[in-house]
Parts: sequence; structure tokens; C-alpha cells
Amino acid sequence: MKRYSHKMCRRYGVKLCQSEKCPVSRRNYPPGIHGPKGRPRLTEYGIQLAEKQKAKIIYNVSEKQFRLTFESASRVQGDAGQNFISLLEMRLDNTIYRLGLASTRAQARQLVNHGHFLVNDKKINIPSFKVSSGDVISLHQSSFNSNFFKEALPKVKIEKIPGWLNFDQKNNTAKILHAPKKGDLELGIDTQAIVEFYSRQ
Repeated sequence: MKRYSHKMCRRYGVKLCQSEKCPVSRRNYPPGIHGPKGRPRLTEYGIQLAEKQKAKIIYNVSEKQFRLTFESASRVQGDAGQNFISLLEMRLDNTIYRLGLASTRAQARQLVNHGHFLVNDKKINIPSFKVSSGDVISLHQSSFNSNFFKEALPKVKIEKIPGWLNFDQKNNTAKILHAPKKGDLELGIDTQAIVEFYSRQ
């Protein structure tokens, strides 16, 4: 998966990464040799494209995965935009990030790739795997000996975990309670603009 630099945060004028050192708060203007010149006025299409790109960067997914996820969401009854973000939220890598077991989505993706997690007692090493209501996520037995998880598990903050997830600190397991609701979704994403962008295709 492509790693995005802080240039993308500055390009769109918002913090798209999970880094505490993101420069967008200090240099809230596009990167380049000409310095701050203000942002060009975007067309309606440009606004829609920017929202699509921002969401893709936030969730750390490829263009193909992003489009296929939208197509899946559009086939489900209800608000296509909310369904779309819900499906992105319920990716296994994002779920691990939401539980606080990784500091960034990129790190969560790597942990899943390395086979550290079980879903319903089955090892899953596919970051795009979609979890469902009732699924139980646990740590592979051998991973408990990892220095990374010895440090990460005690640092999990229950109060910061979204309401669609439950983390059992005693057993170090997590359960998917239900699909994410509107208040649980990533803030700052204009889902309607994304729906309108793909409606043009």
C-alpha cells in the first residue's frame, strides 16, 4: 500500500494522518517552492475529487479497494455514503486501529499482514477483511510474547474506543457489537460529495 507523506495533508489543508507531528497546523498551505499563495478555487468536480482523495488517504486504501468498497455500499439499502464509510470502518486493519492496538492505520495494516490477530479463532492476515457484528478478535498466542504487544495492551484506553466495539482487558479480546453508526464514523469526510463523484462515472 502506498504511504502518503505530509505533503498530502498540506495539499488538502487538513490533517489526514495520525501523526502528532503533522505540519499542517503550522504550514496550512500547499507544498511547493513558491510558498503560501492561497488555495485555488475548486470546481464542483474538484471538490468531489478532493473529498474522495482525502477519505482514501485517511483509510489508507488503494484506489481499486476504495472503488470496490463503494460499489458494495451502493448495493446495500440505506444511505450509500454512510454505508460506504461503515464498510471502511469495519476493515480489520481499521478495527485494530480503532481499538488502540496500533498508533496508525498503516501500522495496523502491517500487524494484520504479519498474522498477529484471530477473528473467531481463525488467523486472518488480510487487512481488508470485513468484520461483522458478533465477531470476536483476539491476539495470536505467540504474539503475547512480542515486546510490541506487551507495551501496547496495557495502553489501550477504553474510553477512546468507539461504541460499536467492546474491548475485554481481562482476556485481551474485542467484540464487534454492531455496525458503526453515524456518530461513530470518521469526522471531516463529506460522504455526499463522494457519492456524487462516483455518480458521474
